[in-house]
Amino acid sequence: MATKGNKKLRENKEGNLVSRGMVIVKTEWNAGIVDELEKGCKKILKEKNITFKTLVVPGAVEIPFAVKAHSQSVSDTSELPDAYIALGCVIRGDTPHFDYVCKAVTDGIVQLNLQLSSPVIFGVLTVENEKQAKERIGGKHGHKGEEAALTALAMAKLVQSILSAEKH
Repeated sequence: MATKGNKKLRENKEGNLVSRGMVIVKTEWNAGIVDELEKGCKKILKEKNITFKTLVVPGAVEIPFAVKAHSQSVSDTSELPDAYIALGCVIRGDTPHFDYVCKAVTDGIVQLNLQLSSPVIFGVLTVENEKQAKERIGGKHGHKGEEAALTALAMAKLVQSILSAEKH
């Protein structure tokens, strides 16, 4: 069973992020759930004074393409956002489609994390039913949209600390 979030993420007070902003990539599928993930994500980013923009894609499989296309649209890596945050919700149905979609989006995000210099945060719910999804947007399993934003902040700080250590 999943635990209610990573409490250390909320306690992270290690310095401020010098921010280039973040890009949220969210899906249209299961909009009621995904919109709540986005609200939680935006809440945290606003609290931390981080600018962001949202890109909307039809489904979860299209998330990696949108991240890659955005990353290629900037003229150099210094213009990349501090992080990309992938938000979606894939609910199991009666066919193996769920398995293919979950694997495709997961593999795509992993590949992007290995290729890009900005982290891509996995905020895609992969659940059995709508009840489980609702439990993850402020229910008994916390708010995964907020956690995705906190993870993005933590990873952006890590990248900045690695880069500043290399310069010294």
